[in-house]
Amino acid sequence: MKDMKLAGLNGSNRTIVRVGDVKIGEGLTVIAGPCAVETMEQTVDTAKIVKDAGADMLRGGAFKPRTSPYAFQGLGLKGLKILEKARDETGLPIVTEVIDTRDVSWVCEYADVLQIGTRNMQNFSLLKEVGKANKPVLLKRGMFSTIEEWLLCAEYILGEGNPDVILCERGIRSHEKYTRNTLDLSAVPAIKELTHLPIIIDPSHSTGKNSLVEPMSLASVAAGADGLIIDVHNNPATALCDKDQALTKPQFEQLMKKVRPLSKFMEGLQ
Repeated sequence: MKDMKLAGLNGSNRTIVRVGDVKIGEGLTVIAGPCAVETMEQTVDTAKIVKDAGADMLRGGAFKPRTSPYAFQGLGLKGLKILEKARDETGLPIVTEVIDTRDVSWVCEYADVLQIGTRNMQNFSLLKEVGKANKPVLLKRGMFSTIEEWLLCAEYILGEGNPDVILCERGIRSHEKYTRNTLDLSAVPAIKELTHLPIIIDPSHSTGKNSLVEPMSLASVAAGADGLIIDVHNNPATALCDKDQALTKPQFEQLMKKVRPLSKFMEGLQ
């Protein structure tokens, strides 16, 4: 693939991104939490739920770029402070989205991993800015993007000196309407063939249905994904964002009892 000077294999060892004690690209990393930070109680309670069930990191959106300008846009700085409190309570590193070049430096004060969402995958100014940051970057695939376009966006980040890029397949747009997006699991082995960067799967945003999150999580692990990022909410019925895809406490606990053994089994086959 042309212009893959840094993201391409080129004889490189597979990249392992270290976030505290977590090693993304070594074993299975599970990132879980609410799609959006709503209140202190909701976020801390959910953080404790995912921690107790065995998650490695906490996800939560303080900034929410939404299709509708009237939908909940996130709490901004207040949300980041809530995430900081949740990290203090649980010890879980934080993954949160940054959507503006002007926000990168101060979001870095709170986040352990900077997420670039699907709508910003080709925001090249933002990619360059997070490339200059001393924080790992989780780069979601654009909903209309090819694998080549996705990897070239990773190249922008790597080119600014940041080696810690985590790719995230979160579903692409197709003619199918039953699911929110179409999860491209073929991206997992394809990415392994093309790049040294780790790849995780978002079964929540790709399916949009909590009933499909578990089977697609298991399929992702079987396909060789390095991790999962999953929406969990302490009370999905009241969620201000993506309530239909959020897992409840019992659902997430059940999922974790299955994905860890499956990951170990798959490692034994290699």
